[in-house]
Amino acid sequence: MEIIKTTKLTKYYGKARGITQLDLTVTQGEFFGFIGPNGAGKSTTIRTLLGLIAPTSGSAMIFGKDVTKEKETILQNIGYLPSEALFYQGMKVKDVLKLSADLRKKDCTAESKLLCERLRLDTDRKNDDLSFGNRKKVAIVCALQHRPKLLVLDEPTIGLDPLMQKEFFDILRERNKEGTTIFLSSHILSEIQHNCTRAAIIRDGRIIACNSVEALSKTSVKCITVHGSVPLERLSGVRDRKDTEGSVRFLYSGAMDSLLRVLSSVQVDDLTITEPDLEEIFLHYYEKDGETV
Repeated sequence: MEIIKTTKLTKYYGKARGITQLDLTVTQGEFFGFIGPNGAGKSTTIRTLLGLIAPTSGSAMIFGKDVTKEKETILQNIGYLPSEALFYQGMKVKDVLKLSADLRKKDCTAESKLLCERLRLDTDRKNDDLSFGNRKKVAIVCALQHRPKLLVLDEPTIGLDPLMQKEFFDILRERNKEGTTIFLSSHILSEIQHNCTRAAIIRDGRIIACNSVEALSKTSVKCITVHGSVPLERLSGVRDRKDTEGSVRFLYSGAMDSLLRVLSSVQVDDLTITEPDLEEIFLHYYEKDGETV
């Protein structure tokens, strides 16, 4: 079953580009990653999907329903975690959590208590006194306590310390195993690589690649580390060069026999050829003036 489906979804802010011609499908039970740096169009996509802003053209469906016509019904089964959450001043955490549950007309007391214990969230504190990280925890509980069918998470771990990040993703993986569909938007590539099965890469408001995380990581590009002096100017297909004392590391998409010829003409103390990690692959996809591979 298709949980999210967009067809040529486009959003402009006046003449400014938001997103352009997005075709995207997320199926039931997926842990789906949405990758891109700030300004690529991730948050605009999410806000359009949730009906918070109207599309300029195209369509978006969630649970098979049009987001512009059946927004209220759709939102009942969604948990949304924005990158930054704001709450009413003067309220205690427990009052915010109850308000969130009441808006959905659900008793979330038991689930809320469990989540607060796991995230070490003090519900008797006032929102005004919370750190950014603790406000993020409040937002997480609000998003998860009603056990929605779909979780939409926009840069969810900003502000969380490493221990809380681990606990948060443990919770997400548990929910996903139970059948919850998760749409994770992030510019932290390790979060996508370690948790998602499929992902889309967005650049300048357009999706430039969409596949399994494993497939996205498999390209003709190799990561080369050479200990010694290497005349890389004699090679084509070299990018993202990083020099350290006595060695050089770079991505290489050229002919392997050309690389070996160059290396055989100089003193090489050590050579390592590996598959690039997702971050390096992402940079390869994100070449501003290049084509995807």
